[in-house]
Amino acid sequence: METILLLAHPEADGTLARPALEALNFARELAAGLSKSSLLVGLVGAEVQAAANALAGCGATRFLGVVGTDFAPSRYSTDAAAAEALCRAAGATVVIAAGTSRWNRVLAGVAQRLQGRADTHVTGIALEEGRLSAARWFYRQRVEAVIQRSHRPWFILADPGCGEPWAAPAGTATLEPVAVALTDAHRRTTVSRIQAPPADEQTIRPDAKLLFVAGAGWTKTQPDGKTHAEEAERIILDFLAKTKASLGSTKSLVDLRGEGQTVLRFLTHLNQVGQTGSTPRHPKGLAACCHGEEPHAVGWRFISERRAINLNPNCGWAQGKADVLYVADAFAVMRRVNGLLAAT
Repeated sequence: METILLLAHPEADGTLARPALEALNFARELAAGLSKSSLLVGLVGAEVQAAANALAGCGATRFLGVVGTDFAPSRYSTDAAAAEALCRAAGATVVIAAGTSRWNRVLAGVAQRLQGRADTHVTGIALEEGRLSAARWFYRQRVEAVIQRSHRPWFILADPGCGEPWAAPAGTATLEPVAVALTDAHRRTTVSRIQAPPADEQTIRPDAKLLFVAGAGWTKTQPDGKTHAEEAERIILDFLAKTKASLGSTKSLVDLRGEGQTVLRFLTHLNQVGQTGSTPRHPKGLAACCHGEEPHAVGWRFISERRAINLNPNCGWAQGKADVLYVADAFAVMRRVNGLLAAT
């Protein structure tokens, strides 16, 4: 019999983010597919009753909570202690959590404390002849493996964006408090504040419906014989502000600074998409001034609808990598798009 524990933490407003709800769906599907299993929910935070109530209809048999102001911030010492206590209280054999930065840095250590095993970047869970299998990616999501483990407990961290979030009306859940004894050593690291750019300046938005990827063509010499990097910055930032799209970039563009060439100042390696960057998941993607070479296009494999703007009709995007290729000047196209967005 498998005892499946979903680990989650509420956000600052008490709600559960989409990655946690996606992980819950994985846990529910696993519990439904096993003839002998039980589903439990473990929550960590300053206040978790509202989150438990939101999950009341998920089919969990028990709701466990580690509650207190010490568990509000993301901190390894307290998060690890809370997760360990929840796993022990639940008697969990399979632990499922969202592969967020908070859980990714903690659960491998918790697995070590419980003599378990942990797998990250899991994109799917299936049952084969009654045995649990987890699909995960290696090498920048270019190699997929299917893993089966008989060792328990097994910690599975599901990559956000790989499944549908669970949704149902809220109810009332009975929360069982789990005590965690903290010492001064647990509180040695303190979270003084969170420093983040204003929402309008944030360019990486994993939940955005559109991914806009800028290529090196934005900083190259234009038909008048000059570069127009400042205008390119205004056009791109204006488009992002109006659409709330997420911003990506090719490797060549983010590397230009090291070569002493003109750069777009708001781009960093965090925006990089492709073989040596990220592999985002958005419903739609629009590439402008990049050529769609294989190392870059590999980062687009999970984008459902791909479009590109390029002056070269024989660029890589035209070789079956884009659903639609606009053979046009990106400056002119995006100026027009921004004008239409402003009008509506």
